[in-house]
Order: sequence, then structure tokens, then C-alpha cells
Amino acid sequence: MVEELSKYDIKRNEILTKSIPKLLIRFSLATTIGTIVSALYNIVDTIFVGKAVNSIAIAGLSIVLPIQLIMLGIANMVGVGAASVISRSLGSNDKRNALDAFATAIIINLIFNIIFIICGFIFLDKLLILFGASKNILPYARDYIKIILPGFIIFSFSLSSVSFIRAEGYPRAAIYPMLIGLLSNIIFNTLFVFIIPLGVKGVAYGTVISQFLSSLYIICYIFLSGSIYKGAFKRFYFKFSLFKEIIFIGFPSLIGNIAGGIIIIIFNKLLFHYGNELYVATMGIGLRIMSLIQLPLIGFVQGFTTIASFNYGANQFLRVKKAIITVFLWTFGLSTLEFLIIMIFPGFIMRLFSNDPKLIEVSIYPLRAVNLFLPLICIQLIGASLFQAIGKAISSLIISISRQFLFLIPLIFILPLFLGIHGIWISLPIADFMSIILSIVLIYKQVLLFNKTELELT
Repeated sequence: MVEELSKYDIKRNEILTKSIPKLLIRFSLATTIGTIVSALYNIVDTIFVGKAVNSIAIAGLSIVLPIQLIMLGIANMVGVGAASVISRSLGSNDKRNALDAFATAIIINLIFNIIFIICGFIFLDKLLILFGASKNILPYARDYIKIILPGFIIFSFSLSSVSFIRAEGYPRAAIYPMLIGLLSNIIFNTLFVFIIPLGVKGVAYGTVISQFLSSLYIICYIFLSGSIYKGAFKRFYFKFSLFKEIIFIGFPSLIGNIAGGIIIIIFNKLLFHYGNELYVATMGIGLRIMSLIQLPLIGFVQGFTTIASFNYGANQFLRVKKAIITVFLWTFGLSTLEFLIIMIFPGFIMRLFSNDPKLIEVSIYPLRAVNLFLPLICIQLIGASLFQAIGKAISSLIISISRQFLFLIPLIFILPLFLGIHGIWISLPIADFMSIILSIVLIYKQVLLFNKTELELT
């Protein structure tokens, strides 16, 4: 026990004293790789379906995306909420509270997952039709989600546990379960799509098996690597006060995903009205591309979040401000590079997903349009994560829902009335811009509060 505590104390002191840029490099590179790997799950599924089945099958995956976003939102809500509590507790040297938060989060995950899976199966076809599935698309969507849905318990445990591992200060260890999941996903997708031609079902089977292997690694990590979480099982119980805090802090992540799901449903309906199934497939591919290019940014922001939580818990406000500036400069540079690649090579990017010339032709303009403010989207990501890191869920919630609910939903109904399908595409960058301005205002006010608190402490 003495050796374990010594290891924990060393890690805590490093996060509270080491150079912010060096810490951000170590945490962000690991989490960036991890988030890219995580994003590639859906990307890989889409590529396999697009190459081995057809464009309508891609549209089927687009239809089930809202369900997957809700699944992802539940896992993120628990993972982000608990990680914030854990990191702030470790920053203030309250290890017992961190272990209680871990135990409570595991129980929350299990309860929410079971409820969601049962409801999903009861209302499956009605949901898919509500989400915009046509007669041609419905069979593909149903085949895929009926297999994915039972594996949600495994997926949610794997995803939220990655946040727990990062929260205790070991971002590199959080990469391995995601790498295992991605590589096994590619292997089993190849097996079940090309060797054993199961089509969309094969892609779903490959995803569930890969998530199981990822979860198996995490269990081994907790019990065999000296993780502090092993100690939680000596007094593993549900703590209601931590339940409320975890849900409160993580709730913006769930709302953000639910909002994303609602937006996709609306988009699918409007795209059918103003276009056809090719435009639905375009949106499905476009959203996956957006997730892929944003997740490296999220990786940097997640690395920043652990640093901010630890130092905020220890009242090191100057270090929190330095971390904000550093992560902005890095993510701005990365997102600008991604922006240039998308603007210059949109056709090449689309050909990675499909060989359908009609789909590629109609996708180039939307891909450029929806990423118009990509270089500045990092401000919104930093703002939402900062407020979750320091336990201010309301501000995080405002940033998380502003883009979808406050700005995007009105725009996607109004602009197409005047601009047709072009109005759908340009509604996204306009909503991005307005949300970025709101994020800047809230971050600036919080920095002023940091300055005031620093003066009071001195």
C-alpha cells in the first residue's frame, strides 16, 4: 500500500508542478491518439459498408446514428462527470472520494445501460422510422442496430473507463484499450464482410466483439497494473451525493449528444424533402468526417481537462490559465491544417468512403460548407471542457447546447425556405460562429473570476 500511495503522490506532484506545455504534450498526445482511434470505430464501419455493400447501406448507418449518439452520450456523461470528480479529488489529495466516485460511476453506467437497451428494443422500428428510415433503408438500419444495441453495456463500460484511467493521471494507458478495439474491429470486419459475407450484420458483429476485447483489457489493467481503482473494490458501494455530482457535471455531455441526435433526425427529414437518399448518405459520411477531424482536437482538450481539474482542485489558478492559452494555440494550429486539407482535397476524402461517382459529386460542396469555421471550433470545445473540469456544469451546458438548440435548429428550418438544400448546409457554419462568440464571452468571464480568486488567496 505504501508503494502504491507513493506512486500516486508522485503523479499528483507532477501534474501540479511540471511545465504546462510538457504536461499537455504528454497528456494530449496520448488522448489525441486515443480519440482518433475511438472515432475510427464508426469510420471503419462506414468504409466497410460503403465498399462491400452500397450507398443505401451507408444511409442505413446514418439513420441509426442518433441512437449511437445517445449511447455515446450516456457513456460520456458518466465518464466525464466521474473523471472531473476524480481528478479534482486527487488534486486536493482526497483519494477516498476519488475511489467512491469510480464505484458510483460503474453502478450508474450499468443502470442507465440496461434501461436504454430495453427501451431501444421495445421501440426499435418506430424509432428508426421516426429518424427518417425509408423502405429501402430500414432493413439495413435494423440489421445493424439490433446487434449493436445489446453490446452497449460493453461499449459504455469501455468508453467511460478510458476517462477514469486518464483522470488518475495515466493518459498513455488509456490508449491501449482503444487500439485493441480498433485493430480487432478491422480484423473482424474483414472476416465478417469479405470472407464471411454477412454485410451490415458482419460490421455490427465485428464492432461488438472488438468492444468486448477492449473492455477485457481495461479489467486486466485495473486489477494487475497498480491502478488506484483496485482499492475501490474493497468498499464498492453506491454513494448518492456523488451520483448527483457525476450526473450534474456530466449532463452537458449527454445533452450535447442528444442534441446531435435530434439535429441528425431533422437533417434526414429535410434532406429527404429537399433532396434524396444520396444526400442522407452524404450527411452520414460528412458527420463521420467531422467527428474524425474534431476528435484530435478533443484529444488535446481532454488532456487539458485533467490538468485543469487537478490544478483547480489545488487552487493553482495561474496554471489553469496557462493551460487554457496553451491548448488554444495548439488546437487552433491543428484545426487550421485540417481546414486546409478539407478545402483542397474534398473529392479525395469522399473517395475513401465510397466509389459512387454521384455520391462523391454531390458531397464536395457540403463537406466544404459545414467546415467553414473549423479553425475556431476549438474555442467551443475548450470552453465546454473547462467548465466541466472545474465543476461548473451550467456554463458547460450552455456552451454544449448553444450550437444545436439555440442556433442550429432555427437556422435549418428557416434558411432552406429561401435557399433550398444549400440553406441546410450553410446553417452549420453560421451556428458554429455564433456558438464560438458565446464561448469566448463565458471563458473571458471565468478568467476574470480566476484573477479575482487569486487576489483573495494572496
